[in-house]
Amino acid sequence: MRTFRWSPPNRVPTSRWCLPVAPGSHLVLAASEDCSSTHCVSQVGAKSLGVYAVNYPASNDFASSDFPKTVIDGIRDAGSHIQSMAMSCPQTRQVLGGYSQGAAVAGYVTSAVVPPAVPVQAVPAPMAPEVANHVAAVTLFGAPSAQFLGQYGAPPIAIGPLYQPKTLQLCADGDSICGDGNSPVAHGLYAVNGMVGQGANFAASRL
Repeated sequence: MRTFRWSPPNRVPTSRWCLPVAPGSHLVLAASEDCSSTHCVSQVGAKSLGVYAVNYPASNDFASSDFPKTVIDGIRDAGSHIQSMAMSCPQTRQVLGGYSQGAAVAGYVTSAVVPPAVPVQAVPAPMAPEVANHVAAVTLFGAPSAQFLGQYGAPPIAIGPLYQPKTLQLCADGDSICGDGNSPVAHGLYAVNGMVGQGANFAASRL
C-alpha cells in the first residue's frame, strides 16, 4: 500500500489521490507553518493513508489585511477537496485537521451555515450534509477562540452539528490564541507537548 507524506503547502501538488486497493484513510491538513503527518502515519499502522495539504497562503499574521482572504482561500480549497474525495472515493474515510490559522480554516469548513455577518457571496457555500458521512474525524490544534477572532472582526468558529460528535479540539495550557493564557510560547508547543499524538490517537480510533 502506498503512503503519501505531507509537504509544506507551497510544494503540494494539486492532484487528488484515490486508494484503489483498499478503502484506506485520507488526511486533509491545514496548517499555518511547516509540520509533519508522521504521527498520523504511525497511528494508522498497516492501513493505507493519503495526505493532502490544503493549498492556501498560510500565515501567522492575524492582523494582516490579507488574512481574511487567505482563510477563505483555505476554506474553498479544503471544502472542494473533501467533497471531491467523497464523490470519487466514497469508501475512503477522511480526517480533517488543522493548527492555528489552519484550525480556523478546518473549523469553518465544517460549518453548516455562513455566519450572519459574512456576505454569502464572499465565501464558499457550506458542504453538503451527506459529505459528513465521509469524514471520520476532525482534529483542531490551537484553534483561535471567539474572543481572539473578534479582535480582528472574524466570526467565531462554529463546528457544524454533523461534525461535533467527531471533533476534538486541543488547546495547550497558557495558549493565548485558543484560550485565556498569557504565555508567548505556548501556542508553538503542540509538536512537543504530546497533543499531536493525542489528536492522532483520536483520529485513528475513528477510522
